[in-house]
Amino acid sequence: MQNEEGQMMDLYIPRKCSATNRLITAKDHASIQINVGHLDENDIYTGQFTTLALSGLIRSQGDADSALDRLWQNKKSIAEKL
Repeated sequence: MQNEEGQMMDLYIPRKCSATNRLITAKDHASIQINVGHLDENDIYTGQFTTLALSGLIRSQGDADSALDRLWQNKKSIAEKL
């Protein structure tokens, strides 16, 4: 919820799993969030990053590694088109 000045007033904003688009609840203690840093052509960190969140369900099934790889390849291909 936002107030009249446009500030967020909610105490809890739920995250979504990047792989499945399911909500990550507050009780999902197995979920993770990873910030992947961006590099320039000289392999120097630019200060920008992409945040990826994975739910505990994906991690418990053993699909976290393949999900991260697939998500990063998709984001990389989209960035190359721009």
